[in-house]
Amino acid sequence: MLTVFNHPLISHKLTIMRDKNTSTKDFRDNLDEIGSLMVYEVTRDLPLVDVEVETPMCKMTGAKLAKDVIVVPILRAGLGMTAGIMNLIPTAKVAHVGLFRDEETLEPHTYFEKYPKNIADAYVIVVDPMLATGGSSVAAIDMVKKQGAKNIKLVCLVGAQEGVDNVEKHHPDVDIYLAALDDHLSETGYIVPGLGDAGDRIFGTK
Repeated sequence: MLTVFNHPLISHKLTIMRDKNTSTKDFRDNLDEIGSLMVYEVTRDLPLVDVEVETPMCKMTGAKLAKDVIVVPILRAGLGMTAGIMNLIPTAKVAHVGLFRDEETLEPHTYFEKYPKNIADAYVIVVDPMLATGGSSVAAIDMVKKQGAKNIKLVCLVGAQEGVDNVEKHHPDVDIYLAALDDHLSETGYIVPGLGDAGDRIFGTK
């Protein structure tokens, strides 16, 4: 299932990020803030268990998360969304999946993997700012499923329909969340209008 957020704050902050004149710092800050706003909604269906606590007045039954949350940023650009999510869920664990895209074939290649031990029982959030062809997202979801992950959501900032279709074709059980669904992909596989190369803009490498 695809969810595209229609929220004034997300739209406002995303417009700042799209502007080619936005500084690296402002780009990162707004990405952090959008990540927090998005994950608030993404985690709406997290399972809870009862827990007894004692307030200053009396004992009561409250609730806590029933499972660990594991954030899986697709390196390197996915790291830019991790801080905003961790601000809201500071107890979350972080896995890392390193992928790079062949500039000619646009196919993803793996160069790094590291996972917490309990990923099979956790609520897993795969994050990457851009969902273009969908190749990297499909590959990352393949990788976490091989580790036993079952409850997986994909959270991206900007996507194109081609990428959405690719993920839905290979992983129909994974919900997709976007801040915006853009018009199309360029001949070189970039999202249009998009916001450029998210990794370069996050880390100031161009």
